[in-house]
Amino acid sequence: MSVEVYIPEEKIKSRIKELGEQITKDYNGEEVVIIAVLNGSFVFCSDLIRQIKCPVIVEFVGASSYGEGVESSGNVKITMDLKRDILGKHVLVVEDIVDTGLTLSNLLEVFKSRKPKSIKLASFLFKPARLKHPVPINYLGFEIEDKFVIGYGLDYGGKYRELPYVGVYKG
Repeated sequence: MSVEVYIPEEKIKSRIKELGEQITKDYNGEEVVIIAVLNGSFVFCSDLIRQIKCPVIVEFVGASSYGEGVESSGNVKITMDLKRDILGKHVLVVEDIVDTGLTLSNLLEVFKSRKPKSIKLASFLFKPARLKHPVPINYLGFEIEDKFVIGYGLDYGGKYRELPYVGVYKG
């Protein structure tokens, strides 16, 4: 197994700082419920919330369409739901990658049914070549080519999340 650096650590840090500044400006001091989609987004979410300069409440939701492979299974599994009510709240869903859009389109519909004041999406990565279920990405880290990437929270079979950069997996 080898990994080729695709997005270096310094470029990631710089972009997350920019995203945090934009989110801070857009919410203008209002409280935001940040919903991190587990497992992949935890690293991005952790760094992002430290750059947001307004009150945040962090929640987690577990959802996956991958399992152990490198291709989406086509089935979304919600493995952990929110512990807090989002009725009337500003909500920012934080995801590691929008690939086919299946997981996010399902989650956004579930969250919209809970009647938040607003709902937006921040995605660390977006792979437009694979998109089948369009979702509105309000805050985007990086648009990438159709490559299987790991690192910075993204995994292959549960491994490689600890890498401080995004790499291309070379099996």
